[in-house]
Parts: sequence; C-alpha cells; structure tokens
Amino acid sequence: MLQVSKCISQGAGLAPVLLKRAASVELDWDIRQKSRFEATDSQDRQLGIFLPRGTLVRGGDVLIAEDGSMVRVIAAPQTVLRITACTSHGSSFDLTRAAYHLGNRHVPIELKPDHLKIEPDHVLAEMLRAMHLIVNEVSESFEPEGGAYSAGGHSHAQVGAHGHTDTPVAAVAPHVHGSDCEHGHDHDHAHTHEARPVAIQIHPHKPNSH
Repeated sequence: MLQVSKCISQGAGLAPVLLKRAASVELDWDIRQKSRFEATDSQDRQLGIFLPRGTLVRGGDVLIAEDGSMVRVIAAPQTVLRITACTSHGSSFDLTRAAYHLGNRHVPIELKPDHLKIEPDHVLAEMLRAMHLIVNEVSESFEPEGGAYSAGGHSHAQVGAHGHTDTPVAAVAPHVHGSDCEHGHDHDHAHTHEARPVAIQIHPHKPNSH
C-alpha cells in the first residue's frame, strides 16, 4: 500500500503538464472529510491516506504519495438535495433564510449564488418546502462550507513583507468592556488601573535640644 501524508490545495504551484499525467482518485464527501482513509486510484494502486487531523480534502486537491507521485482528487457525484428559490411564491432572499436555519442545525451546506446543497434529509426537505423553497434530489459533487477559522489544511493567511503572518483580527482581538458590560470576569486590577501619585509630607528634622 502506498502511503500519502501530504495534500496540496488545488494543486497550487504544480505544473499543469504534470497534473495531466498524474493518477486520479474519485471520492465522495463522506470520505474526503476524513484525515485517515484508504482508496484505490485510477492506476489501481492502493493508497493509505494519513493527513494532519482536521484536514478536509476538496475536489481539485492533489495528494502527494511517499514515492513522490501525484494523485488528483475528483469530487465524486453523490445524492444531495438541491435547494432553489421559488420565484412564484417567494424570492432569492428565501435562500438566505434557509441557510440561516440550516446553519442553526449545524447542517453541512454548499453555498452557491443561486442555490444550496445539503445531504439528503426528508425532515429538512419538508421544512424547506414549507418555506416556499424548491427541493430536488440530484446526483452532484458536494463541497460544503468549512468553518471560518477551520484548520482544514487550506490556510489563506497572508504573509507580510517581513515574513509575518497576518492573523484574522477576530481571532486575536481582546475582549473590550464597555460601560454597560456586566460580565462577571475577575480582572487583575493591578494591571488595569493607572497608578496615582501619592503625596508624602516630609517634616524638617529638628536637632535635639541640650
């Protein structure tokens, strides 16, 4: 079995001519969201994938095997629910509402400008239809959104001119308290209060009387 421990997002930096010659592997979302799995590529080679925990493999990514060979990842078609707005009974804003309600239920969603895709669920399908949305079962690739700060192996942080990584502000910004903040935090006042000058009265020294 050929071991794979590296994944290059969308084959960034790799020569297109090399990618065309590379083997491929077709995987559905159930497999691609795992960091440990086995698969068979188009050259009938058995692959043992051991990626960093939390890595999400996307269609278009390139796996690098231990022998240096490349394997292109193809997102396999699978059964999904395709959700579109009904122009007769609603508007495109209904898709925004649907994404909100599905997100509250922690449902993996693929977001497109004119439709949403989720994994099959008859209860959710009925809920969406009750919201005047059109729900159809189709066979298509599925690429749901990752978390905003997901450690899925596809880092988009920018590196500055001095080699520093520009971390998203929301990830490092301190909590600022306003006048109406009523959090019950136990703060170290030694660091949050400014030091105030203390007046010291000095009496002049009187010599002893003899």
